[in-house]
Amino acid sequence: MSAIVSAADTRRSRVRLLIVTMLFLVTTVNYADRATLSIAGPALSKELHLDPVAMGYVFSAFGWSYVVAQVPCGWLLDRFGSKWVYAISIIVWSIFTAMQGLVGFLSAGAAVVLLFALRFLVGIAEAPSFPANARIVASWFPGNERGTASAFFNSGQYFATVIFAPLMGWIAHEYGWRHVFYVMGALGIVMGIAWIKTIYEPKEHPAINEAEFDYIKQGGALVDMDAAKAGKTQDSGPSWDHIRQLLANRMMLGVYIGQYCINTLTYFFLTWFPVYLVKERGLSILQAGFVATLPALCGFIGGVLGGVISDYILRRTGSLTMARKIPIVGGMLLSMSIIACNYVDGQALVVGFMALAFFGKGIGALGWAVVSDTSPKEAGGVSGGLFNTFGNLSSITTPIVIGYILAATGSFNGALVFVGANALVAAIAYLFIVGEIKRVQLKAA
Repeated sequence: MSAIVSAADTRRSRVRLLIVTMLFLVTTVNYADRATLSIAGPALSKELHLDPVAMGYVFSAFGWSYVVAQVPCGWLLDRFGSKWVYAISIIVWSIFTAMQGLVGFLSAGAAVVLLFALRFLVGIAEAPSFPANARIVASWFPGNERGTASAFFNSGQYFATVIFAPLMGWIAHEYGWRHVFYVMGALGIVMGIAWIKTIYEPKEHPAINEAEFDYIKQGGALVDMDAAKAGKTQDSGPSWDHIRQLLANRMMLGVYIGQYCINTLTYFFLTWFPVYLVKERGLSILQAGFVATLPALCGFIGGVLGGVISDYILRRTGSLTMARKIPIVGGMLLSMSIIACNYVDGQALVVGFMALAFFGKGIGALGWAVVSDTSPKEAGGVSGGLFNTFGNLSSITTPIVIGYILAATGSFNGALVFVGANALVAAIAYLFIVGEIKRVQLKAA
């Protein structure tokens, strides 16, 4: 613990706020890179002559590999620690993002194949991101701050649209869709370098003092989660029996179902929402980029507010179950307002209902706080990987299902009903399947 700075008085340092800010910034870039294709999509699909079904499959390319890589990347995090696995992840996914701009120089058939392949590789590279976020929050934050910290980094997904949708829309309008990928890839590489300079474990951070370290440790932070990773044997890390136990746990099963349904809203927003604004509501790409910011901003506000509400309930009641379930269930019920867009014509009303839906989604997006609350110390990365595996199956199904709905009906009406129904199922899962929320205790194999 030599890296911990002794405190001259009892005042705590606030290094954990720097850590969660970095998680927020990296998550913002992460989701901006996922959304590049949705912003470039209308122009790209026109240039490459892609129909809705083909676009649905291209949108889903990220999800196939992202889902498959979750558990292996969770194992890597548990084996080698969060800092360097995540750093490599950021830089590699940024390189693959930049390379997507090159597909426009190929013939249509080859361009589609390369675009699918690059999106597939981005999915593999991004797979460690959210399990690593959850592990870092679990190691840096006491239980009574974990909901707010998790909600804050998770709200980066909305902030990404607030900041980058107008920027990417402007770049696509002024310079062409290829430059969207170039700019975002370069920004990600810069973020990877900043990550390496900023992130440390609690015991190793040069700026933390004893008062803060004692505070987070006594509050339940897993401060030694990544201690002495380099000295472990090749057989170290979670086992297949740990995975089996997590899959057999009813509480975790309900959490997995809930996250799948919650992420259906996320992936509608990341894939088809700008296309919806252009094709169904008649906006230009530039207009769609700016209009998308209002629902995203409401999602960001809801995301931060959900964490604050959750931790407030925890402090008042001492019930972790109530603190997590009330915002999640309430937020998902509010998200069903997305269906109301089918029954209004004015663009202002459409954007208003979308904003309300994503505000609710933000309030209810506490799944990663639940992961930090429930993950066993010896398998935190794998637990987060399993959670993200189930949650991001929706990254495959959502764009494909909506693509088929559009091809069959020529309208987004059925797609919005599909998204709203998933929000209802998420609320039901937390109400009737999850039960009491508590840390999973794994049995020795």
